Amino acid sequence: MQDWWRGAVIYQVYPRSFQDDNGDGVGDLPGITRRLDHIAALGADAVWLSPVFTSPMADMGYDVSDYRDIDPLFGTLADFDALLDRAHALGLKVIIDQVISHSSDQHPWFVESRASRDNPKADWYVWADPGADGMPPNNWPSVFGGSAWEWEPRRRQYYLHNFLASQPDLNFHNRDVQDAMIAAMRFWLDRGVDGFRLDTVNYFFHDPELRPNPPARRDDPLPAVNPYDMQEHVYSKSRPENIAFLQRLRALTDSYADRAMVGEIGDDARRSVGIMAEYTKGDDRLHMAYSFDMLGPEFTARHFRSRIETFFDAAPDGWPCWSFSNHDVPRHVSRWAGHGTSEDAVARLAIAMLASFEGTIGLYQGEELGQTETDILYDELTDPPGFKFWPDYKGRDGCRTPMVWDGSASGGFTSGTPWLPIKPPQLARNVAAQEAANDSVLAAYRATLAFRRGSEALRRGGTRFLDLPEPVLGFHREADGQRLTCLFNLSPRPQRLRIAGAAELAGPGRASLSDGVLALPGSGHAWLQGTGPHAPEVTMA
Repeated sequence: MQDWWRGAVIYQVYPRSFQDDNGDGVGDLPGITRRLDHIAALGADAVWLSPVFTSPMADMGYDVSDYRDIDPLFGTLADFDALLDRAHALGLKVIIDQVISHSSDQHPWFVESRASRDNPKADWYVWADPGADGMPPNNWPSVFGGSAWEWEPRRRQYYLHNFLASQPDLNFHNRDVQDAMIAAMRFWLDRGVDGFRLDTVNYFFHDPELRPNPPARRDDPLPAVNPYDMQEHVYSKSRPENIAFLQRLRALTDSYADRAMVGEIGDDARRSVGIMAEYTKGDDRLHMAYSFDMLGPEFTARHFRSRIETFFDAAPDGWPCWSFSNHDVPRHVSRWAGHGTSEDAVARLAIAMLASFEGTIGLYQGEELGQTETDILYDELTDPPGFKFWPDYKGRDGCRTPMVWDGSASGGFTSGTPWLPIKPPQLARNVAAQEAANDSVLAAYRATLAFRRGSEALRRGGTRFLDLPEPVLGFHREADGQRLTCLFNLSPRPQRLRIAGAAELAGPGRASLSDGVLALPGSGHAWLQGTGPHAPEVTMA
């Protein structure tokens, strides 16, 4: 299908935690393949696999030591091919994570680069001389804490690492590095993958002058938990040179049929949606991009409206990918629980909203169960920043605990000991139990995604927002003469709206319409199908 990615539903699989088939407590490719039917039945169009490449696993696979092979922890290239074949047989596209802004320090390229200043790979990473006092060349910090510069005695220089010291940044100002990465991506395209999720896509280039970042504008007089948040990262990332490289990547994917790229934008809220728009506008950059703007604590109609409007105002021909959860942030049901009548009600409201937003949408494994954040103890931690910033920041392990398939002790995930604990609150939200209940969160996800799939207005229509007061979010979606009015109550308190114009309830909403008054219960939502020539007018009753 041409432009299959527009309006698609992309389901993220975190391979370590989806299904373990060999009993070692860590998920694997055969396990994922066995469970693909679940993803297809949910109503997803594509699967995004977090990294499965060869890696020492210092950052759970986001530190790649071989871009063209599968880590034995997950299986083999043959296992990957089998997964790809099964997904395609089920009508699912497969997108793989490409972590190319940095590699592992065990990658042969870096092993060679760090050995001397005059070897063939000497300029493949970002190297800098120390200052006269021996200190790093500037003030750039690492996302994971401390300086972004690590001393290498063999070269008597520092190298840049935006994340762990074992994740050195590649130098994309070097054309040979670009060519090598494009060749690695071509390897997977030739194998049949349908596209890429580009990790930290705005980190590829740095300021070659290594100018120091200025301080951020902050209202809090206290230092941030992570000092990274105290700078405007205008020189260490999101550089203008990135555009030309994205154009090279787009030319690569466009040389194959029906392939797509979605990029992760990591920047502050004032800049991220603008960067999303810049990276996707036109037809020669990314197909889609997403930011962390909907992955945080804010849960207001104003916030969601501003993110969508800001994007399309900046790039009317661009395309966003919205999501509420992923492997890097606390699960949204836990983040937003205080805004709803119950955790399950928040889960149902969230998928109704997400399925109604203009763009492509991303789902993270387990959210279709209303899965909550796991409370991780210090002695259960595996995530590096969790150790660094405990207890104010507990790392990302809480959202990465294994998928729960049934009510057994290991949740049907493994016959061994899970690599992260499965605790009772998460065990209670298992697939088998929800399959047997017509009113489960899983049933709501399936019904909502089926409704979206059948609605051209929701998948590809334009958006016109309604001027309604908090806590109600409302907008019209329209495409090819089909029109829907989408209304959401972002609070636990009932709301009443007056509907002027011919309309009737559509889809699996949670509301009632009588005599021109729409009653939205706490955490309720409604889709209205206009039956007249114009969209209904909506005001507070």
